[in-house]
Amino acid sequence: MAISHVTDQNFASEISEGVVLVDFWAPWCGPCKMIAPVLEELDAELDGKAKIVKLNVDDNQETAGKYGVMSIPTLLVFKDGEEVDKTVGFQPKEALEEFLNKHI
Repeated sequence: MAISHVTDQNFASEISEGVVLVDFWAPWCGPCKMIAPVLEELDAELDGKAKIVKLNVDDNQETAGKYGVMSIPTLLVFKDGEEVDKTVGFQPKEALEEFLNKHI
């Protein structure tokens, strides 16, 4: 499953079912660019157990504000629409796997 981009408009529907990892990012953010290929790899290995979506904080400030995103990348895990976990900053793949697998 490819990583999709979400917006303020479709955010609630995209996180409403199952386990969803949301990457709050921006195009100018260096650590965001570093974490992107790690998330792509992780997404390929998840095999439908969870999904990963990205939200551009510059274009979707309402959602970023609602979840108190102050620095990026911020990664939030939602389970059936409820926020269950959060991490901020670049993480190596092993740490992200552990972070996400707690909720699958």
